[in-house]
Amino acid sequence: MTRQRPIKAVLAKPGLDGHDRGAHVLTLGLRDAGMEVIYLGIRTTAELIVQAAIEEDADVVALSCLSGAHEYHFPRVAELLKEAGMADVLLIGGGVIPAEDVPLLQAAGFKAIFGPGTTIQEIAAFIYEHVRE
Repeated sequence: MTRQRPIKAVLAKPGLDGHDRGAHVLTLGLRDAGMEVIYLGIRTTAELIVQAAIEEDADVVALSCLSGAHEYHFPRVAELLKEAGMADVLLIGGGVIPAEDVPLLQAAGFKAIFGPGTTIQEIAAFIYEHVRE
């Protein structure tokens, strides 16, 4: 079955993390892979991320964190998406996230956590494989 529209991805950096070069590169890479990407930028709140996902009818929400605050911000976004009736949105994360924190994020609803060195092609392929029609 062919998709009726491109995959829509909302990409954000929650919390006070100010380093966003990787997020910019991923935004452009996913766009070049055929997705519509809405990049919310740095210092976004969980509420703003979820509101954008609702307004944009997002298929995927991708969060990036380098500051170590992923244990709070990522589960909070997942919780708010569920409360908003958007539990079917694909949740992925990335950044500098210790391997021992990955199970916590998976339990919160994240389907994948991508670390440093992951290629854009790997991330795009994962999204295409896991986004529901």
